[in-house]
Amino acid sequence: MAIVRNMRQEEIWNADTAQRYDTPGTGMFAPEVLVPTVDRLADLAGEGRALEFAIGTGRVAVPLAERGVPVTGIELSRPMIDQLRKKVDATKIPVVVGDMATAVAPGEYTLVYLVYNTISNLLTQAEQVACFRNAARHLTPGGRFVIELGVPELRELPPGQQAVVWHCEPGYIGLDTYDVLRQHIVSHHFRFDESGQARLFRSPHRYIWPAELDLMAELAGFELEARHADWTGTEFTAESRSHVSVYRIPTGSRTAPR
Repeated sequence: MAIVRNMRQEEIWNADTAQRYDTPGTGMFAPEVLVPTVDRLADLAGEGRALEFAIGTGRVAVPLAERGVPVTGIELSRPMIDQLRKKVDATKIPVVVGDMATAVAPGEYTLVYLVYNTISNLLTQAEQVACFRNAARHLTPGGRFVIELGVPELRELPPGQQAVVWHCEPGYIGLDTYDVLRQHIVSHHFRFDESGQARLFRSPHRYIWPAELDLMAELAGFELEARHADWTGTEFTAESRSHVSVYRIPTGSRTAPR
């Protein structure tokens, strides 16, 4: 599916996307979504510092910092950082501009986290493994790397078809197209205005099975500490559509394997 290879993250997360990204009080900004996320991350950070990979506009980082957790970010998109800067300045939440698989933030952290499927924005397995290694590089012994990620829904894909409509409501249709050979998805978001005109936003992803994610973690020197279906600690089962996985650097370790 050439469309995946031709879509650059810097072009997807542009100024227009950044300006429309925040939806205060609704969607992934809804209190019932955001509060449990911040509660769990604050608990995992403890008395240490947190580093968010792909910090975006600060959906999670801002309330986490307000809870007293020192937060630093890594972000590839300058327009997304510009939106974050409308909320807080660099003295409160510093951000390193760069790729979460390779960029280095100063200092050490007790927590590195990636929320809302963002690791899937890295489109190769090698990049995703590098992301784990980069997380380990930043962590103190005993530190944790937390990933929120959807479970691939290939059971919903009809034989011989490449697309699944995963959400439909007045004014919005969301569908995914699959390339199962490369584990690639392109998410298509159609939003319709009152005149019936549609605005399309697309984003490419490489989906990851939970067992594959665990192997990536092991290669980077992590151990799986916990996996739940959501941020509130719901049991993860075969029917869960997403998971929150907590990986830990064993005490006595210093860095990930190079």
